[in-house]
Amino acid sequence: MYDMNAFYEAESVQDAVRLRLEHPEAQIIAGGTDVLVQMREGKRAGKELISIYGIDSMRGISLDAEENIRIGSLTSFSHITRDPIIQKYINVLGEAVDTIGGPQIRNAGTIGGNTCNGVTSADSASTLMAWDAIVELTGQNGVRLLPIQEFYLSAGKVDLRPDEIQTAILIPKSSYENCFGHYIKYAMRNAMDIATTGCSVNVVLSADQKTIQRSRIAYGVAGPVPMRAPSAEEAAKGKPLTEETVEVFAKAVLQDIHPRDSWRASKDFREHIAVEMAKRCLIESCKRAGGVMA
Repeated sequence: MYDMNAFYEAESVQDAVRLRLEHPEAQIIAGGTDVLVQMREGKRAGKELISIYGIDSMRGISLDAEENIRIGSLTSFSHITRDPIIQKYINVLGEAVDTIGGPQIRNAGTIGGNTCNGVTSADSASTLMAWDAIVELTGQNGVRLLPIQEFYLSAGKVDLRPDEIQTAILIPKSSYENCFGHYIKYAMRNAMDIATTGCSVNVVLSADQKTIQRSRIAYGVAGPVPMRAPSAEEAAKGKPLTEETVEVFAKAVLQDIHPRDSWRASKDFREHIAVEMAKRCLIESCKRAGGVMA
């Protein structure tokens, strides 16, 4: 069924790094929800595989000493959605990954695989981008921490060196504290479909909940990689929570996004829904933060 040349099972992170160095052409496999499908289609025929699925130290969600959230790269989507730390501090991430595939995919698929694919349509990626996530990469020389904005290089390509594996994703306390967000996925079907466009917004409101102190917005399928819209973020900074602010914020995203025409949607349509999604995400994020539109 699967045309592979060899299959290696890593017993630890260090063992995975060793295998990467010994077999530089091998493909890393975790949950296999993407790699095995591609192999079955013949796209990776004859490949060597290095499985990291048995490395339990790369699973789970915790708070470190500085209260940054640490998500092991082998943590499944369904685990993320149900985890109490995620539900308490960054529930929008659980909501975003809950839109991926069906239950079987969410039980097997991992957040590390979803981000290391480098695809712009990954449902976790825009939310991680909007929350200033940091990618933890482990190689022969130790751990390298990289802002997720720098991790994505181009369509389908990430900054993963030949000896490295992604071991965790970190959400800094400064990114999630007093912050509330919302994610919208637009797809042709309600389930089992790749996003036509995805939008993730989060806000921090003033103490009286009438002013947007900080907003962040990121998109999937609005360019070759998941991307932020800094013009929109700046447009809403320090502004009162009004319909005018929402309109200015939403229209400003067009200064930054770069959607393209494809068989699933035209560039014009993607721009249209990107503006509408920005409005809805901002309004819902402010609502979750306790804000009331003036």
